[in-house]
Parts: sequence; C-alpha cells; structure tokens
Amino acid sequence: MKLLVVEAVLDREADIQQTDPERQVLMEPDDEVTRYAILSHRWGDEVDYKEMTRLMKMEERKRNDVRQRAGYQKIIESCKQAKRDGYEWLWIDTCCIDKRSSSKLSEAINSMYRWYQNAQVCYAYLDDVDETVFPTKQADSKVAKSDGWPVWFGRGWTLQELIAPKEVKFFNKDWVHIGNKRRLAPKLENITGIPREVLSDGLGAVRLSVAQIMSWAANRETTRMEDRAYSLMGLFGVNMPMLYGEGKKAFQRLQLEIIRTSTDHSIFAWSPRMPRTGSILADDPSDFRDCRAIEKVDPDKFGDKLVKHIEWKKFGVPEWPTATQRSSWKILTNLIHWFKLAWLRWRVRALSQQLRTFTVSNAGIQVCLPVIPLPDSPYHFRAILACTNGCGPMLVTIDLLFSGSGYDRIPDIETTPRSVYPELRTLYLDHHQDVGEKRREFTLDDKNVFYHGFARRGSYPPKFTGDSVTLSSLADDLIVVVYANDNARSCFAVGLGYYLGQGWVHVVNDQRSPVREADWAEFVVNARNRMWNARAEYARSMAKQEYAYLARSDHYFIKHAHLPQSIRAAKVVWGRRETGRWEAGNFRVMVDVEQCPGCCDRPYRWTTTLVA
Repeated sequence: MKLLVVEAVLDREADIQQTDPERQVLMEPDDEVTRYAILSHRWGDEVDYKEMTRLMKMEERKRNDVRQRAGYQKIIESCKQAKRDGYEWLWIDTCCIDKRSSSKLSEAINSMYRWYQNAQVCYAYLDDVDETVFPTKQADSKVAKSDGWPVWFGRGWTLQELIAPKEVKFFNKDWVHIGNKRRLAPKLENITGIPREVLSDGLGAVRLSVAQIMSWAANRETTRMEDRAYSLMGLFGVNMPMLYGEGKKAFQRLQLEIIRTSTDHSIFAWSPRMPRTGSILADDPSDFRDCRAIEKVDPDKFGDKLVKHIEWKKFGVPEWPTATQRSSWKILTNLIHWFKLAWLRWRVRALSQQLRTFTVSNAGIQVCLPVIPLPDSPYHFRAILACTNGCGPMLVTIDLLFSGSGYDRIPDIETTPRSVYPELRTLYLDHHQDVGEKRREFTLDDKNVFYHGFARRGSYPPKFTGDSVTLSSLADDLIVVVYANDNARSCFAVGLGYYLGQGWVHVVNDQRSPVREADWAEFVVNARNRMWNARAEYARSMAKQEYAYLARSDHYFIKHAHLPQSIRAAKVVWGRRETGRWEAGNFRVMVDVEQCPGCCDRPYRWTTTLVA
C-alpha cells in the first residue's frame, strides 16, 4: 500500500520551483501499524500515479496543466486536512495505485476494504454540496440521479468507504466540515438503508443477511459493470481475481464466492423487476432492491421456523398455540397433522448438516431444501428458504423447475400447492449464467385463412410480423394473433402459450369485427386476457390428448370456434408428423376457416382425427 507523504506533497506545492525533484511523495509503510487518513470521493478530472510521481520531471506547461486540475486540488486540500488532523500519511485511490500494473490494481481492489477499515479517519468529499451544513432534505432537481441526495451516496465504491472506516468526516465542495458518520447515523440510514448500528459500530454490530447487504448496493452505480461486483467483495469478506471485460459474470462469480463461505439462504431470495428464468443466481445487485428486511434463520432454528410457517399456511395460526388455545383450536385434534409436523421437525434436525452446507460444482449448487410440488405439473416446485421477510412466521419461498439435470429459478407462479407439507430434497440448482430460458418456436401456417377473406389484424404481445414466434417454456408465456374478415364483420383470435412447461393452443371468436384501430387494440388485449386467465385449463386439455396419443404419428388434433351468424368455423390443427409435436421443440400450428361441421357447441374440446 503506497501512501502520500503529506509533508512532502505540501512542501512541493508551496515552492514548486525550488523543491527537490528527487524528493519522494509516495512511500510504502506498513498499513497495519501506520496511522493514516484516507479519501473517499467521486472521480472527475483526476491525477494518476504516474503524473503524481513524475510531476517535477514534466515540462513547466504540462506541470501547470496537471496542477490546475480539480483532481490535483483535491489532493492538496486532502493533505491540508490530514496535516490539520495530525496525520503524516494519506491514501487516495486516484494517485496511490499504479493502474498500469494489473497485479497492483487487483491487489488494491482486493485489499481496499481493509485499507479503509485500518484508516484512522476517512474524508468523504461531497463536491456537489454548496451548503455549510449536511443536506437535510432531497433536492431532486439538482441531483436526480441519486434520488435527490449528494451523488456520492449513489456510487458503488462509496458503499464500503462509508461502512469500513471507524470515523468518516463529510466535507462540502469548499472543504468545510459538515458532519461525521456517527452523529449523522439516523440521517444516513434514511439515505442509504444501512442500519444506524452498522454505521456507528461496523458490520458486526447487528445480525445481517446476505440479501440485506446486497440491498444497500441495489440503487448504486459504477462506471464499469464489473465494479458492481468488485466493490462488494470487502463487505462479504471474499476475494477473487479481477477480470475486466467479463461483464455480468463478475457478479455471478461474487455470489459463488459468497456461497462457498456462507450458509445463508437469503442469497437466493432476490426478486427482479423484470421476471426471468434460468440461473439461481441474481443478475445484478438491483435484483435485491426489495430485500432490506430479509433476515436469515440459523440452521438450528430452521425446524421450528418451518413448523410455524406450515401452521400459518394451513390454519393462519400466528404463533405456537398456548395451553389454553389447545382446547379450542380444531387443529389440535388432527393427529395426522401433528405427526407430520413432528416427523418434519425430526427430519430437519437429522439433516441439519446438509441444510447448512452448500457445494458448488459444474453440476450446480448442491443444497438441501424443503420443497412442495406445485399443481398441474410434475416438474414445478416451491422451495422454502431459511430466511424471513421481516417480522412474522412466514419464510421466503422461490419457485423452481426441474429441467432434467438440475433446477432452474422461475418467476413466482400464482398457484396454491395442494399440500402445505414439504419434503426435504437434495437439489442441484443451476448457476450458469448461460442457462437462460428454454425457448420453443411456434410456426403459424395460416395461408388458408386468406382464401376465406380473413387477414391478420394484430397481435399481443410481442409484435408478430413473420410466420414464427419464440416463447419461453419455463415461464408462463402467451401470444395472441387476431384474424378478421371486414366484409363478413367476423373475427377470431388464436393463442399460443405455455403454462407450467406445457404448451397449449386455443381459438376464440368475437361477435362483431371491430372497425376502428383503437377497437382492434382493445379486442386483442381482451382476447389475450381471456386466454391468460384460462391458460391452466387449456394446458390441461392439451396434455390429456398429447400423452394419450404420444405413440401415434398418424393422429392430429383439431379445435373449432364457431363464427357467429355464419356457417363457418375457425380451427387450429396440430399433431401430425409434418406439423411437429411439443416434445420436438419447434413445431407448426395450422390455422384455417371451414364450413362448420356442427361440433362447435363446446369450443374448448379437442377432436382427434386419424390420417387416412
């Protein structure tokens, strides 16, 4: 760790013409025993290591250009403040790290939390604060990017620079002292979400979960994407090599390093704003934005918490029943229920070592979790994590999909399991960033509808322009395509979708064809909503036909929807060898209009036909 020699820097600046050009301004003492100050700031027009050490060897014009930079003035003012406080050494990241050396840069980033922690004082320079007192309210018009507070609070690296030092002094743009971390702890908690106990006494002051710490970084920004992860290493006490250029993989590596040293399930409790499927790991700290109240549960207490969770789910019982309550509650007469809870509590204790152990390998993250099967699919499960979302008995749950070799994280499914009693399973959770969604391509063969005067009028969502569309088979997905015949004032909609991994096709009609463009948009949305709300029914009806005739390649399936006030019906066809099957991955669905065969009373049924 190289430190600025405060006296040497100030002497050189005081008499730049007469100073000894060989006098060193950077030296490398032992940071474990040296008393030094440290600077925390936002980068701007800075002075780097080479410029700082070779300043006296520059031509006068170039030297003057360097000295006029805001970054150089920041160095001088920091040194003046350090001298006033009685410190002979000062560390500033811009000029104390030789970034030309990748090994020096990697060492500095891996050591930075410790360097801030070992400093006697940290000077936090807020260059966008004009007032001589710490800001007491948000100024949205001035610093909108940081939610109305000084931009320093919105930067990624300054998170550890706020937490690690024992003492932090805040200065405005003119280097006027405007407060310190301890006295401002309540205000800083409001700005950052960091508990005031942590701000006053460090990370060990309160019991924290991984998700809570991640939430503090959720709204912060860094110039380099990789620094979103690298700036958090010290907070979790992990180290890893710097690989600038790896992009989002850096945050994936950070989570894997945390998992190797932690038993905290809350690292899986993230919830992205945009639902996605695939890796059990979060894409970015912003996925933990809503995890400020997540509390981890000790493995020794997990069994009791799990029982209370089940009680609440099944009966709405907030706490374990008292002796008085036992005589009146119906649940206490249910011996089977109590036997199941006793068995589950025993199993949790028997498997306590597995529950507290994560193993990372190419196959995934091996972990033992309580899981409950979800209805309508043998591959979807709800896993219960050893963490709570604040007060109350409810444990955090996540939904998983078994993909053959491991389990993918999927968006939460709006369904209620048939049972509240979980079983403990050893799972391999996929953690590879490229797991991604399993995509299936639908191809629409609708050329025949055009012979009957029908044309595509719109789709929702996404925009359907060609003859094929790709949907996710892991999450619930749906696209609706509308066809209309303006002369006949008739229209119908075809839906292609997935529900719990099961593909489905459906067709619905409408009484009258919309006339205006706005009416078309409304009809498409309404048709989509109708099908979305009934997607479970459509998927179940498809499954019955699919598996009953799986071995027969000479069957295909037809669904009709009668077109009102006409003798025609819209139909969709799938299942023949040339049109493809669900299990084949990509497949074709034929859309046609024909004379109504008189079987349209129940448009939700499939008809099976044998190919001649």
